[in-house]
Amino acid sequence: MASHVQDVLDIIGRGAQEILKPEELEARLKLGRPLRIKAGFDPTAPDLHLGHTVLLNKMRQFQDLGHQVIFLIGDFTGMIGDPTGKNVTRKPLSRDDVRANAETYADQVYKVLDKDKTELRFNSEWFDKLSAADMIRLAGQMTVARMLERDDFSKRFTGQQPIAIHEFLYPLVQGYDSVALKADVELGGTDQKFNLLMGRALQEHFGQPPQIVLTMPLLEGIDGVNKMGKSLGNYIGINEPAIDIVNKTMKIGDELMWRWFELLSFDVSLSALAQMKLDAASGQLHPREAKLQLARELASRFHSGAEAEAAIMGWQAAVRGEADKSLLDLMTLSVPAEGVRLAAALKLAGLAASNGEANRKIAERAVRIDNAVVEDAQCLLQPGFEGVLQVGKRNFARVRLVKE
Repeated sequence: MASHVQDVLDIIGRGAQEILKPEELEARLKLGRPLRIKAGFDPTAPDLHLGHTVLLNKMRQFQDLGHQVIFLIGDFTGMIGDPTGKNVTRKPLSRDDVRANAETYADQVYKVLDKDKTELRFNSEWFDKLSAADMIRLAGQMTVARMLERDDFSKRFTGQQPIAIHEFLYPLVQGYDSVALKADVELGGTDQKFNLLMGRALQEHFGQPPQIVLTMPLLEGIDGVNKMGKSLGNYIGINEPAIDIVNKTMKIGDELMWRWFELLSFDVSLSALAQMKLDAASGQLHPREAKLQLARELASRFHSGAEAEAAIMGWQAAVRGEADKSLLDLMTLSVPAEGVRLAAALKLAGLAASNGEANRKIAERAVRIDNAVVEDAQCLLQPGFEGVLQVGKRNFARVRLVKE
């Protein structure tokens, strides 16, 4: 039993920044029941990226160990706006904005989590039922002095930057989620530690065993410096085409690659990763080959294995300066009898996220058909067309158009 629990702790601890408190986690694991594992996500934007999957991967590990995972969508907290790391008051989202973003979250998370083993919840379930008096009583559980212990609040207060009263409610509301869900463990990024500890405090107040807090590092983006985020353009979206996932992964630095392996890979164990590092240091493994392995795993997770392999082949062909049809798998696309405009074909082939993006690439003279630049946004491709579409230097797709 002891060695089994230690094995589980080793799996849970992979990549974790901190576990508070590990002895409590060990004791709860020894109870022999599935633990309730909670992680909350505020739907402030419609798409998830690899940075979000650091937590999702840890949740999946808990699922595989037999525990109950709760993916909590903060549709109520999203309307408050998480002040974490902000030096100004964040603009709250409307209920419609939050709900629209939340709908896309539910689809995307199941690319990592097992849908049949995931409890999907919205915190409006309980907060919409709380009265103003209930919220005042909840606010009475914490002091302003305690809130000002939070680093970002403290800096703003010292710097005489405004802090709105509703921002103080955010940690309380997030903490109360743990009470409502009777969480055993809550996961979050290192920047969420204060909020996660608030959950422990409120659970104790309401007579529940305090949750164990597990924090995960914030994943650096492809620039290798800043936290992955859309505002900096250093992210890889999990809904991006396989070729983009491969291309962007291949651009990261060698040191960052090892960190991504630790935080994002399911296929490579820590012992195997240590061996890969030794092989790379001794020259037996080229970092590019290791990076290709990571790119293949990530592309396969969010797309099919065939799409991932086609993307790898496309990247390799581009590196060699080749766009030979024989190097690319043939992709058959169904189009209307009257044909399809080039932008739509690029989107269907996974070379652009939208028609708008495709049209921008055409305007930038970044689109080629069989190596010839195409500048006509009205270019119509008919059923029967077969050729290599290219966007930029490294994004290729060999396609055949057939009538719907």
